[in-house]
Amino acid sequence: MSVELSIFKLILEASIVVQLVMLLLLLSSIASWALIFSLNKNLKQIKSKTAIFETEFWSSDDIGAYYSSLVEQNTRLDGIEAVFESGFREFLRLRKKDILDTSDLLEGCQRSMKVSITREIETYEDSLPTLATIGSVSPYIGLFGTVWGIMNSFQALGNVSQATLAMVAPGISEALIATAMGLFAAIPAVIAYNRFASHIDRLVARYEMFAEEFLAILRRQINN
Repeated sequence: MSVELSIFKLILEASIVVQLVMLLLLLSSIASWALIFSLNKNLKQIKSKTAIFETEFWSSDDIGAYYSSLVEQNTRLDGIEAVFESGFREFLRLRKKDILDTSDLLEGCQRSMKVSITREIETYEDSLPTLATIGSVSPYIGLFGTVWGIMNSFQALGNVSQATLAMVAPGISEALIATAMGLFAAIPAVIAYNRFASHIDRLVARYEMFAEEFLAILRRQINN
């Protein structure tokens, strides 16, 4: 007896539990790819804005004027722009309060920029836990579908007097499809998680380096 082992037919003929597992893995894969494309686009935009900001900032002769032009844009500041804006805004606020002690001024600016950096990074990392969950859980969900499918295949053999490979093969094949779908959902999610986490770590280092350099500029201005 010839048995057609097309993937589509195997999925349609799978048990309801295995079909639900496959559906869950398919939805997980779709969600994973949606997050990957979205986060990749956002990080590219952030890197571009960071490069533009650094070029404009270091070519500016007047930090105060540059700050004013940035604020007057009436657009939501994010990334390194938000770090600079929060630090210089705190600097101006403390100066208006006649706080002239250098250490107090710089500590206030540093604290404000640290809060801003943390807030920005939390925004970037918002999707990472979902990718990590999909990457770590999907193989086990696929394995569950595989075990269930194989178990059903061997249970069906108990009702026949003579077992053949043709009788077992479809059930085992549908079970292995669940494993393949689990890996298909997990592998891109794990790769994307590691890649994005590395990019975000580099952004953190870049922001922190800018904050230190900006504090050094403010220190020189205060001392002068």
